[in-house]
Amino acid sequence: MLLVAVSVSAARIDTVAVFSPKMQREIPAVVVVPDAAVDAQRFPTLYLLHGHGGSYLSWLQITDLRRLADGFGMILVCPDGERSWYWDSPLNPNSQFETFVSQELVDWIDSRYPTLPEREGRAITGLSMGGHGALWVALRHKERFGAAGSTSGGVDIRPFPDSWNMKEQLGEEKDYPERWSAHTVIEQVDNLKNGELALIFDCGYEDFFYQVNLNLHEKLLKLGVGHDFQVRPGAHNSAYWAISLPSQMLFFHRYFHARDSKE
Repeated sequence: MLLVAVSVSAARIDTVAVFSPKMQREIPAVVVVPDAAVDAQRFPTLYLLHGHGGSYLSWLQITDLRRLADGFGMILVCPDGERSWYWDSPLNPNSQFETFVSQELVDWIDSRYPTLPEREGRAITGLSMGGHGALWVALRHKERFGAAGSTSGGVDIRPFPDSWNMKEQLGEEKDYPERWSAHTVIEQVDNLKNGELALIFDCGYEDFFYQVNLNLHEKLLKLGVGHDFQVRPGAHNSAYWAISLPSQMLFFHRYFHARDSKE
């Protein structure tokens, strides 16, 4: 039984260190490669961002990434984002994670793994801080990512000015309100055109980020930007995220499949 279980999910897990030229240091990451990669096939890539207080290992602790990588036929990349909120911090030159995720990491992965090295072959999502980060990065780098998601994401940071180390990256909200508005996801969608990104985000009813996710959904509706917004019972915890990720991966799988159908 053990041998059968192992053979069903034989994806490879690599732990890597990616040098960031902008930060002049190495950032750890986990890469999950589907078993079928041994056949020289190329795969779409899903970047998975962790939440505040987490690490590049967080998603491995939440769910079985090997099974998901094999089942959906995707390379999964989980970088460390520290407590950065995935911005290029205007205050901290040692915290430039927008550039790292959108440029340096993508180029490093594409040069070493059997990816589909174009925006139509890349998606990005994350939980909590990482949900904000995934949408932030994708909205600002649509040339790099064709699809993006968020689960339990802090998609509007302004109601939480004293939380989660954000002011260490941006300064005090009361001193820099324009900077805070410029660095929140909900203010990044104003110039988004319908169809530019395949978008999915979700949040549990009991989550403290539920209202800001609902606000983002309503704003996208007013802007006429198509998206998937899912709500279900659940709080801000691993049990919820373990349910959310396969649902989002199905959305991304359909996006990637639609791309293949057009070729």
